[in-house]
Amino acid sequence: MPIIHINSLCGEGVGVYGSLTEAQLRNRLEPEKGIFIAESPKVIRVAVAAGYQPLSLLCEERHITGDAADIVGAFPDMPVYTASRELLESLTGYRLTRGVLAAMRRRPFPPLTTLLEGARRVVVIDSVVDTTNIGAIFRSAAALGIDAVLLTPQSCDPLNRRAVRVSMGTVFQVPWAWLDAPVGSLRDYGFKTVAMALTDKSVPLDDPALKAEPRLAIVMGTEGDGLADKTIASADYTVRIPMAHGVDSLNVAAAAAVAFWELRSR
Repeated sequence: MPIIHINSLCGEGVGVYGSLTEAQLRNRLEPEKGIFIAESPKVIRVAVAAGYQPLSLLCEERHITGDAADIVGAFPDMPVYTASRELLESLTGYRLTRGVLAAMRRRPFPPLTTLLEGARRVVVIDSVVDTTNIGAIFRSAAALGIDAVLLTPQSCDPLNRRAVRVSMGTVFQVPWAWLDAPVGSLRDYGFKTVAMALTDKSVPLDDPALKAEPRLAIVMGTEGDGLADKTIASADYTVRIPMAHGVDSLNVAAAAAVAFWELRSR
């Protein structure tokens, strides 16, 4: 294996770990040419198991024969860049989780028809920009039986380093894609849309009519303002989570988990 000791992130191949922004790493028009950074051996293993290709590794030297040894051994031609923990943290600008990073190749998105084929419950993440919330929603989606995740273009990239870490790698396990068309277009695929919002017409989350629907698209809105009025107006259902003690809303990630559980496919 090519092991390369570094003292900067200026060399060819290693710049992805420090000098490139998330926007530069991501290539929206040609995802297969984009790169993302996966952090920690556990998350990297999940990505590899899902079919993502690692391009290089950046880690403390002890991890090469330690808890990243299986990753290194599985890709004998992969460059492994190494330095002390202190130097790596100073170069990358953040504290490393478990001391291992991998630059990985993005994959092209499947056609929406393929993604939604056979799906009964999907979530639409509309304009959610907080990386922690994105990661938490994916983790709940994986745990609670959501078949696919769709994101509007204004939402945060699920392959953002922090989103990947918060999700514990579940962004690699739940199929997802960008939704460039209006949310209402999901009716063309046989889905009824559920706008999670507080309005005078909102029905409670445990309404029997919701559970009886064979295919539901649960639409979660941005952290501050929630869903846009036109999105709510176009939905088949507007739904609220019944609450106590005068609380009117939950964090979007917490609300998503509650909705996923209650509306899960029976």
